[in-house]
Amino acid sequence: MLIITIKQGKEKSLLEKQVWIYASAVERVDGRPDEKMKAGATALVHSSSGKFLARAAYNSKSQIRARVWSFDENEPVDHAMIKRRVKAAVTRRSTSVADKKAGAGPVQLVDGEEDGLSGLLVDWHGGPKGFLVCEFQSAGVDAWKVPIVQTLIAETGCPNVYERTDALIRKGEGLPVAPGVLAGDEPPDEIKDGRRKTAR
Repeated sequence: MLIITIKQGKEKSLLEKQVWIYASAVERVDGRPDEKMKAGATALVHSSSGKFLARAAYNSKSQIRARVWSFDENEPVDHAMIKRRVKAAVTRRSTSVADKKAGAGPVQLVDGEEDGLSGLLVDWHGGPKGFLVCEFQSAGVDAWKVPIVQTLIAETGCPNVYERTDALIRKGEGLPVAPGVLAGDEPPDEIKDGRRKTAR
């Protein structure tokens, strides 16, 4: 696993539970070359003295060099964690989900850092037979796209999932810009072309 060492004096933001780690705060990154090049690879984040600070998703191509998954040394970053967080996000908005199943207007299901999924936005349009529209705005959530989509479908019962992309943000993360259907049917243009805020 990669180890990101933070420059002395730059740990303050992490100790305050801020999840973005900028390139200017990184002293060095240790690990295999192939891991360093893998966008969204999980890394341990250490202080300059070697103390554990966090587990994060690393991206060598972004000025936001890493985004924290967890400040808990005992919480692994795995399929179970990703599914647990997506499920918690949907549950947290259970009233809105109930309205959506009754055919109400669009509902925000996932809102990035608020749900421990930095860079992920998910909206639900059009009721049970409608569409889940996702934006993967960071390498970390992009690397876990499959379990994220699987969990969204399982928790909502909505079979149609579409990926919307913000070209500027994706390019800044070194990620391909390829909007399209991830599951089920393609949504109408007014849903595909809608825009949300930038995820944090």
